[in-house]
Amino acid sequence: MTEGNQADNKHPYSNLEDRFLWKKAVGERSPFSLEGLYRKKFQVSPEARIATAGSCFAQHIARHLKNSGFNFRDFEPAPPLFPPALSQSFNYGVYSARYCNIYTARQLLQTFDRAFGEFLPVDNAWTKGSGFADPFRPVLEPEPFASVEELKRSRQSHFAAVQDLIVNTDVLIFTLGLTEAWVSKADGAVFPLCPGTVAGAFDENAYEFKNFTYFEIFEDLIAFLGKVRQINPDMHFILTVSPVPLTATKSGEHVLAATTYSKSVLRAVAGHIASEIEFVDYFPSYEIIAAAPMRGMFYDPNMRTVNAAGVDYVMSHFFAEHAPPAGKASPASLAARPDAGAMEAVCEEMLLAQGI
Repeated sequence: MTEGNQADNKHPYSNLEDRFLWKKAVGERSPFSLEGLYRKKFQVSPEARIATAGSCFAQHIARHLKNSGFNFRDFEPAPPLFPPALSQSFNYGVYSARYCNIYTARQLLQTFDRAFGEFLPVDNAWTKGSGFADPFRPVLEPEPFASVEELKRSRQSHFAAVQDLIVNTDVLIFTLGLTEAWVSKADGAVFPLCPGTVAGAFDENAYEFKNFTYFEIFEDLIAFLGKVRQINPDMHFILTVSPVPLTATKSGEHVLAATTYSKSVLRAVAGHIASEIEFVDYFPSYEIIAAAPMRGMFYDPNMRTVNAAGVDYVMSHFFAEHAPPAGKASPASLAARPDAGAMEAVCEEMLLAQGI
């Protein structure tokens, strides 16, 4: 029996590309020269109607898509003659509709169900100062609604915009933010903020803390995808995970451990779904910002908010696969703009820490 030459042995790791080897892809490279972190699953054409939703980091994605000439759609724009300087504070143009931040998969699913009349929550309006707030958009506007009827009119207009979005969008980019939420004990309605923090009043008999599990998040996203595709069979989805850590946690774990759990579960679910469904892609914004090789350089001194350079670097990887329309701002010219990355994301979750 003759021993074979070890150099001639072939195995699945024999001829891997550099991007699959830690030493060559990461260890021997500057964080700014990493390549191939994202390989698109499908093409996003310049004509594709793009919508965004999700946690606060999704706001940066939306802004860069608009500035780069993509067909970003706003289905709930500000009224004519509305002062542009006030638009963001009234949540116009932040996302593709005025749903404010959608942190969890359950909240996303319920937004669809409420818009299409499949779910009518018990919580209709919360008190806020001398007026009222929408429990599902508690920081929609700087001042509370003067009446419940005014709130309802705003809600119905919003639902019409969400319906329009579902019917007339080609690519929806959704940024998963949290596993933690506060829910109604009466009907399971999920709120973006704990009742009593910025509106309403906390009642332990009415509300409870919920930390969604992998299986619950997976089922919620699958349900959402299925419902959307029943209405719009051609819609595609890009899932991503926000790199922004939790401000506060009620899980009982240290906030660092709670953040690791939350982001790990969301990343696992998003990756699983993207690997199984042809019309779903995953974009690694979380990894690009939070991975160890980045050494935390893309976080502000509070180690939580992502700085302008980090946002631009994330989007440079997206634009490397989905090139901006010809003649529009390139990623390089966009990054050079003085206002690039300057818009402060509106993060309702940050309000949890106020007064704690």
